[in-house]
Amino acid sequence: MIPVGFDYERPDSVDGALALLAERGEDAKILAGGHSLLPVMKLRLAAPELVIDIGRIAELRYIRVDGDEVAIGAGTRHHDLEASAEIAAEVPLLGAVARTVGDPQVRHRGTIGGSLAHADPASDLPAAVLALGGTVVLRSPRGERSVPITDFYTGVFSTVMEPDELVVEIRVPRTGTAGWAYEKFTRRANDWAIVGVAVLDGRVGLVNMGQTPLRASATEAALAGGASIDEAAALAAEGTDPPADLAGTKAYRAHLARVLTKRALTTAQG
Repeated sequence: MIPVGFDYERPDSVDGALALLAERGEDAKILAGGHSLLPVMKLRLAAPELVIDIGRIAELRYIRVDGDEVAIGAGTRHHDLEASAEIAAEVPLLGAVARTVGDPQVRHRGTIGGSLAHADPASDLPAAVLALGGTVVLRSPRGERSVPITDFYTGVFSTVMEPDELVVEIRVPRTGTAGWAYEKFTRRANDWAIVGVAVLDGRVGLVNMGQTPLRASATEAALAGGASIDEAAALAAEGTDPPADLAGTKAYRAHLARVLTKRALTTAQG
């Protein structure tokens, strides 16, 4: 299908992108890798008057250790995460999850900032950042603010971002050798997850188990209270509202959440 006509701008700096967002507001959409925005534009589910291409802004692509955290530029591609020595040493969960996203073509174009901002509950990386207890840094002409990932999502494809704000950085704690795991159930290797589970340090992030990326709070509370892995995993679907579609019913996804959570917790403990 062919999208509705639109204007196109490719600023060479974050300030340039912010100026365009301030000028056009809700009539503009950000293009980073394009694997989320372009398909919905082709289906005419989105019809921005202006597309702002930030894919070549170099200042948004970096990975650096900053004290107890790892700072990641929003334009950092999935392939950069899976190939980074810093990520492998300091936040191995993030690199492992990035490796499961789509196929090589997707991973060489898609960005972590775009993945988080798109707010798809079936996306892999939001669950990883939830399990890590990360923070999203937003910038606008008014300045910067940091939003904990647990407060970032408000609904399906919805976040707390204002129309003139841009995701510029993601910050996650350095986890080193702490136990972690990611379990993902798909029909084919490069499909969206029917259900996915990311685990680290007692936090459990869920993929495709509700209207937003979310944590398995009942499981986390059980673990904090000394429950066994079996007992905690049995609660993985509590408080969730998984979708029902051709890939699976609500009950099937709830079952998968329990099974995958048990696997992930067992792997992380080992």
